[in-house]
Amino acid sequence: MREKVEAALAKVRPMLQADGGDVELVEITDRGIVKVRLTGRGKTCPMAQQTLTNSVERIVLREVRGIKAVEAV
Repeated sequence: MREKVEAALAKVRPMLQADGGDVELVEITDRGIVKVRLTGRGKTCPMAQQTLTNSVERIVLREVRGIKAVEAV
């Protein structure tokens, strides 16, 4: 499952990198929660939570079965 999540994150990564940020996979819990860390400008951006929900989570949920949510750590 980790490879599928990484592949999904790779799809959103160019958009994040265009704004000086990135996303790092930290953990996938047994409950299907993907924990990520926004890095670069993404970690201090006031729109970080919206980006996480509207971009990262949307793509991961669409691409990987069994994932329930994506959370920032």
